[in-house]
Amino acid sequence: MNTQNHQTSPEGRLYLVTGASGYVGGRLVRDLLSDKKRVRVFVRDAKKIQGQSWASQVEVVEGNASNVQDLERALAGVNTAYYLLHSINVATDFGDIESAMARSFALASEAAHVAQIIYLGGIANDENRSRHLTSRMNTGSQLASTSVPVLELRAGIIIGSGSASFEMLRHLTHRLPIMTTPKWVSNRTQPIAIRDVLYYLRSAANLAKPENRICDIGGPEVVTYAAMMQNFSKLSGLRKRIIIQVPVLTPKLSSLWIGFVTPVPTSLARPLVESLISEVVVDSRKSVTDLIPLPPEGLLTVSQAIELALTRVAENHVDTRWSDASFPMAPWQKAQSDPDWAGELMLKDHREIESDVSIEKIWEQIEGIGGERGWFGSGWLWYLRGLIDRMVGGVGLRRGRRDPVHLRVGDTVDFWRVEAMEHGKSLRLYAEMILPGKAWLEFTLSESDGKSVVTQDALFEPRGLGGQIYWYLVSPFHFFIFPTMLRNIVKAARKSHTS
Repeated sequence: MNTQNHQTSPEGRLYLVTGASGYVGGRLVRDLLSDKKRVRVFVRDAKKIQGQSWASQVEVVEGNASNVQDLERALAGVNTAYYLLHSINVATDFGDIESAMARSFALASEAAHVAQIIYLGGIANDENRSRHLTSRMNTGSQLASTSVPVLELRAGIIIGSGSASFEMLRHLTHRLPIMTTPKWVSNRTQPIAIRDVLYYLRSAANLAKPENRICDIGGPEVVTYAAMMQNFSKLSGLRKRIIIQVPVLTPKLSSLWIGFVTPVPTSLARPLVESLISEVVVDSRKSVTDLIPLPPEGLLTVSQAIELALTRVAENHVDTRWSDASFPMAPWQKAQSDPDWAGELMLKDHREIESDVSIEKIWEQIEGIGGERGWFGSGWLWYLRGLIDRMVGGVGLRRGRRDPVHLRVGDTVDFWRVEAMEHGKSLRLYAEMILPGKAWLEFTLSESDGKSVVTQDALFEPRGLGGQIYWYLVSPFHFFIFPTMLRNIVKAARKSHTS
């Protein structure tokens, strides 16, 4: 074997993190850097990580994991590659997509003489497996199909602030004192705290030699999902939840209900719900402890993991969220807007207002838009638009924000994503709702004759005649939404200024 990338010392190795804009990947990059590692990240859109505190400390390769040339650039000189990619909310055939992507990654890693692949998969010891867990297992098999050693760490439910599983658990428990659930909520599972998942992943970076094995990782307790919800309600100071098990609730019906009640969209909820049919419990024969010892302080219990996650949410200290990963959109929605000279039609709703309130105070309101604060008026129209979006398979309005006060590029704000931001000067949001075209909402702040000038532009690049018809159908609502929004932003800034 060519060992040109096989550095004996962890300090000399180059580590590649795929999925660095996602929930686990974003935190792993931070931890590897704190361990003084050389890190390269492989992302589809480099702008999505610009707001991360570690963005300037890593090499960035932009590309697609399905493109051989992009993989070659990402893997060149890499010793250890973390594979944290999945496609469960991208398409119904996510299993085929994930297998093909993993196979391409494995071949490219072999060609680049990568010494070790580390993959975070899912515990799959129960023969009654969901499509999601089967796909995770097949992904591991494809990664291990070449001569590159693969350390596959298999986890069950991950409990942590911002994880999809945690958000489902939190919102279901908080909003439903009485709930009907599938009988699967009585199945056993072995949750693990995100802190401990990261401990195993970062410890794997320091292995003396490449490992080719499958290891299950889990917390110290085996519980049922129903017990977790009761535990969650107790730790949240809520009354015990009444859980009625109904055998007729299919995964599709359950995921539709979760998509309606929680911020997690149906397309992501369904594979998570389907996974409840399996007993996700660690197999002692696949123990990781002979390779990586337990954390010095021990693994977090379910209660400790929930308490820690709740504390992070309460303190607005959520580093990454499930929504940081890209949500599937139609192909024409993924690209940026065409340049002016391309001749594409750009429709615009332009609003402008002057105020004697300082730019700083107005910016505070603009940066805090969405989430719990809402959209400064016409709340029922925003709610209706979000509801329609969820009904047609979109993300809807309740995706919320990572932080209620501060934004960074790549953050989600309900059904928008921060595409560009210059602090105190401009904010551009890109719509991730299902639309016949591409849409932006842009705020710009400037000063003229001693007054603050706030410009608000709603931009829409229609796709064909249907897109144009859509714009003109919703234009009457713009006369209610956008002037009200702009006036209320200034009004709130003035109130903040005088209070």
